[in-house]
Amino acid sequence: MKILAFAASNSRNSINRTLVAHAAAQLQSDIQPGAEIEILDLNDFDMPVYSIDRETESGIPAQARAFFDAIGAADAVLVSFAEHNGTVTSAWKNIFDWMSRIDMKVWQGKPVVFLAATPGPRAGAGVLSGQEQIAPFFGADLRGVLGVGIWSEAWDAENGVLARAEDVAALDKVLTALVAEPDVKEEAA
Repeated sequence: MKILAFAASNSRNSINRTLVAHAAAQLQSDIQPGAEIEILDLNDFDMPVYSIDRETESGIPAQARAFFDAIGAADAVLVSFAEHNGTVTSAWKNIFDWMSRIDMKVWQGKPVVFLAATPGPRAGAGVLSGQEQIAPFFGADLRGVLGVGIWSEAWDAENGVLARAEDVAALDKVLTALVAEPDVKEEAA
């Protein structure tokens, strides 16, 4: 099984990068041994801000096609959203907008889990809610959503693991649902 994972942030020190890398490693070691994990960095997909004028004049950037193709080549997608002003980062929004011009079904029917890590107690409630609402319109087979709040308490940096038992259990649950057969996912949710 091939899993595509990324933090929807262009911050090199993003806690969402840490969360998605941890989740991918956990998936590979404990839940789906032998899974092939590809982790993308949004910084590798820098492109002009989307506009219809740019699209008309220059077409869709190769970086947008490459990201879209990476989703298409995966069996499942794991993404951790940074929350900027209650919504996605401008870096992710731009990539998403460009990909939606290739095909509105950006997620291409893939099983997807949405994560978020935040320094505050709301655990990415705004960004996760917004992404959960639009997921069906953009072709996501959304298998689970998990926000981890108060990151300074949630993450044990010394050992590189989640510190709270409830976060560990919730992450296991959504990761299991991500790789479950379609008829099994209903029970896991």
